Amino acid sequence: MQRWRGLEDIPQDWGRSVVTIGSYDGVHRGHQLIIGRAVERARELGVPAVVVTFDPHPSEVVRPGSHPPLLAPHHRRAELMAELGVDALLILPFTSEFSKLSPADFVVKVLVDKLHARVVVEGPNFRFGHKAAGNVALLAELGRTYDYEVDVIDLYVTGEAGAGQPFSSTLTRRLVAEGDVKGAAEILGRPHRVEGVVVRGAQRGRELGYPTANVETLPHTAIPADGVYAGWLHVEGEAMPAAISVGTNPQFDGTERTVEAYAIDRVGLDLYGLHVAVDFLAFVRGQAKFDSIEALLVAIADDVEKSRALVSGAGA
Repeated sequence: MQRWRGLEDIPQDWGRSVVTIGSYDGVHRGHQLIIGRAVERARELGVPAVVVTFDPHPSEVVRPGSHPPLLAPHHRRAELMAELGVDALLILPFTSEFSKLSPADFVVKVLVDKLHARVVVEGPNFRFGHKAAGNVALLAELGRTYDYEVDVIDLYVTGEAGAGQPFSSTLTRRLVAEGDVKGAAEILGRPHRVEGVVVRGAQRGRELGYPTANVETLPHTAIPADGVYAGWLHVEGEAMPAAISVGTNPQFDGTERTVEAYAIDRVGLDLYGLHVAVDFLAFVRGQAKFDSIEALLVAIADDVEKSRALVSGAGA
């Protein structure tokens, strides 16, 4: 998959293409339907499928300080899009100047002059241009002028979490924030993932016999509610069953929220400095402070057993 950052990276001889535009944070099942449709139309027409997205998130430019928690960093989104068959990913730097483009100017500058769109595939709530003034009706109207077709895909959740609501990153973020990682996975189509570099912490887990990878998460990451979770720790291509702790470590009067993953039954791992990923499969229990270290150790042992069983039942 080709990756471009900015309009100037698009090859000068780029021909017609099928395009879809959006933040696509999380590349959830709704996004997968839209992108999948774009790829399908591209294959039918014998042209490339292009995804256009933005960095930073538009809300951070329009309303500084309002950057939403992110479900997936750009490199992860690119991986997921490549798996769906996307041929090229265009990341547009979203600046104050760019945000002032009218809907018509956006269409001409991006879709017509650079990507030579043949078809544009979007969800029904797609908005574009200055103050999000453009919608799919305007996009289609402009398409009649500039020779592209608009394909609109309706998207609705069918699982237990949020059934009947449209698929959305906003709903997914809420479920993650509430600790409902199972519900979030229904929308994402896979477990919610948190990434970062393993850094040295207080090393209390090691002292207690349960050494953990303390993950320094990427900026704006959507982190689940405080508690213990079952999941996987991904290290250099290997998925290891894990018991995951999120929170401030109240047993030792901590104040900083951390994400720590204990790789179940693994001994002697040296992960410091490595970029790892943590997948959240299921909520085990809430964060708690125990009466003694002995009681804490009993709880941790139970957390590990429950996590082992949950992961074993799910498969990596």
